[in-house]
Amino acid sequence: MASQTSETNTCCGDDGPGDPEDDPEGCCSASKAQTASEGSTCCSTEVEEASACCSSEKSEDEPEGCCSSSSASEVTAVQGEKKVYRIQGMDCPSCAMTIEKGVNALGSIIEAKVSYGTAKLQVVGMDQSAFDGAEQTVRKLGFEIEMPEQKRNLRTYIVEGMDCGSCAQSIENHLSKLSKVKHADVSFSTGKMKVEHDNSVEDIISEVSKIGYHASVADGVGTNTGKKPKSEYQNIIITGALIAVGFIGSYAGLPQMMSTILYAIAIVISGYKPVKSAYYAIRSGSLDMNVLMSAAVIGAALIGEWFEGATVVWLFALGIALQNQSIERTRKSIRNLMDLTPSEAWVKAGSELVQKPVSDITVGEITIIKPGDRVPLDGEVVKGETSINQAPITGESMPVDKVEGDTVYAGTINEHGSIEVRVTKLVQDTTISKIIHMVEEAQEQRAPTQAFIDKFASIYTPIVFAAALAVIVLPPLFGAGSWGEWVYKGLALLVVACPCALVISTPVAIVSAIGNAAKNGVLIKGGTFLEKAAQIKVIAFDKTGTLTEGRPQVTEVKAYGTTEEELLSIAYTLEDYSTHPIGRTIVDYAKEQNIQVKPGERFSNIVGKGVQATIEGQVYYAGNQKLFAEAGISLSGHEEALEDIQSQGKTVVIIGTKKGVIGVIAVSDTIRKTTAQALKDLRHAGVDQLVMLTGDNRGTAKRIAAEANVNRYFAELMPEDKVNAIRQLQAEGHKVAMVGDGINDAPALALSDIGIAMGGAGTDTAMETADIVLMADNLEKLPHTMKLSRKALSIIKQNIWFSLIVKAIALVFIFPGWLTLWMAVLSDTGAAIIVILNALRLLNVKE
Repeated sequence: MASQTSETNTCCGDDGPGDPEDDPEGCCSASKAQTASEGSTCCSTEVEEASACCSSEKSEDEPEGCCSSSSASEVTAVQGEKKVYRIQGMDCPSCAMTIEKGVNALGSIIEAKVSYGTAKLQVVGMDQSAFDGAEQTVRKLGFEIEMPEQKRNLRTYIVEGMDCGSCAQSIENHLSKLSKVKHADVSFSTGKMKVEHDNSVEDIISEVSKIGYHASVADGVGTNTGKKPKSEYQNIIITGALIAVGFIGSYAGLPQMMSTILYAIAIVISGYKPVKSAYYAIRSGSLDMNVLMSAAVIGAALIGEWFEGATVVWLFALGIALQNQSIERTRKSIRNLMDLTPSEAWVKAGSELVQKPVSDITVGEITIIKPGDRVPLDGEVVKGETSINQAPITGESMPVDKVEGDTVYAGTINEHGSIEVRVTKLVQDTTISKIIHMVEEAQEQRAPTQAFIDKFASIYTPIVFAAALAVIVLPPLFGAGSWGEWVYKGLALLVVACPCALVISTPVAIVSAIGNAAKNGVLIKGGTFLEKAAQIKVIAFDKTGTLTEGRPQVTEVKAYGTTEEELLSIAYTLEDYSTHPIGRTIVDYAKEQNIQVKPGERFSNIVGKGVQATIEGQVYYAGNQKLFAEAGISLSGHEEALEDIQSQGKTVVIIGTKKGVIGVIAVSDTIRKTTAQALKDLRHAGVDQLVMLTGDNRGTAKRIAAEANVNRYFAELMPEDKVNAIRQLQAEGHKVAMVGDGINDAPALALSDIGIAMGGAGTDTAMETADIVLMADNLEKLPHTMKLSRKALSIIKQNIWFSLIVKAIALVFIFPGWLTLWMAVLSDTGAAIIVILNALRLLNVKE
């Protein structure tokens, strides 16, 4: 959902979107930020006084730069408090615009700005009532809002025992009714709970245990300081044994009363927890599966179906235990990343080495990493050479050589060679910590499909619950059968009313896919972007630094009347004092070829043309055709060769003397080694069109396009022209992804349906602004990302259809009397387990 601004309404002022100084955060990277409509144009040069965003005349009092409100200067004159919220549930930029308009309409609000890209709401208000009103407005609009980041008593807990979204909702509802709890947010996907409260941690843990779940304080990222509850399987085994004895005993002469007592004990042992949870769920106004199952079991006992009731509660407990075990695999897939970083490190203290906890190490300290050890913290190599396995961060299969001045990342493995590293980031700020934090945030966000399913389930469950009550009461009243017969059918309908498999079908698949991507060096910012990526048919690539290396290299050396070695030696001498990138490229190439420099004198740089120097008593020139024309040196006989090289989009450096040309060296930006294979794999992954965008001339664009084997290219583009190219592709009816570096290509990334940044491991901006981030500085992982997203969408659809079909069959089988209570439970919990196991396949999707 990209903003549809016209050509006259250029993004971010008169200078256009390409000027990074005008827009330090990436022009309109809030991005997909606002859908421009009449009277409310985002980043327009012509704005109405009543609704201006991104005025071309920027106030001196406007520190935020582009996309600050037109009333920014007024805000500075009015004293107000500022708070930042996180919004969940926005699935397109128009949602951001809706929230912004709704909050700004409140009288006590000075200013409100919503960023769709970062999912944040900034509010400047007069008093606390302004912020309370903002929170209420957002919730009324149908979105979730987290309390301000400045809150003091916000704690994160790990919750165990949740097996679907309704469990999380029940916990939220229960805690929200406590006077000392200001806000509670529970994520079923990650198994985490964030609570702002004034009472003690023990009180919160106790309240959660009342509902039947186990909570413990989360210590850091993905770790857990609490004790785990006793094995769920202990009670399941006891319950199963009691049911088996009672069932066998009834056929072996055991009194019926004895079998009934055994069944009743089994119901109490395995039913205590769901009944207790159901009690608190009803008190908090929730109608979750614990309520439905408890009602079914108690009803079965009341009509004398003790065996049915015991079997239902046993199957329910077994199903929940298996679901929890399976779901925990997806949650641990991210938490285990934190185990990659060592808890202690060797630190240089004068002439000695001391071992310190990683949490106590400060920026600037020198750590020693021995061969085979993991890097404890992000830092810069100050001594030694080695090769580092960066797979935990970037997903790269091959180790990367590191020398002095290179960056190393926490969690990566030192293959060989001892190195000294100066720490540049604290433990909470390392790249791997950011990855884990961002992935967990992504897993907590609901995808459009999940939001729809949750809404469907919230309507479906009460309707079926009401239908079950009607089935129990109405037919017997009208003499259509006995009470026992219809009560039994009504109880079966109650069990079928639980949409557990359907509700769980989407989030587990999304969590698994995002976790798989993270382990392979790809950050997907949420289920929304995972689903969008699955629909992408066209991918546009920035050329420089994305498809190509981004730096010139010598590609061709032609010597006339001398040897290549002699030609390179002369060129080396001429360019050694040059600061021009092409000159430095020739010098580096000569060094790689072990060419010896010649003694020279009288060096001279001729701006825009080349260089000259006297070597061994003779004046030599290196430069373009203008230099040789001005020096009166004939290029006769070489014109065809020069034109041929230039037609390929290469830069030609001519070497010669007053007597004539002695050789030419061709320099050009070269395609990355991984590019061609990555683009080939993208086609196999289902991408129809691969498009290259470049500011280079058509000759260069044609050559790179041929080497990379892209379908089409747009050449000689200014930054704003890249935006128009994306708009043109979308106008052709395509869902378009844009791949760039996340900074210079910000406008095009913002306009595309999916913005993909490359090289996120070294660029914080890319990690913050893009929808999908490739941590490695190449396209190697992009095909896997597209394949994974398509696989995820396919599995989500499979799970939804399977859940609906099973539920429909169960409903049909109730009324002929074919569906027993235990079969109803099996259809629900069994379907949920199958759905989870199907989703877990995404954890194992390989490249």
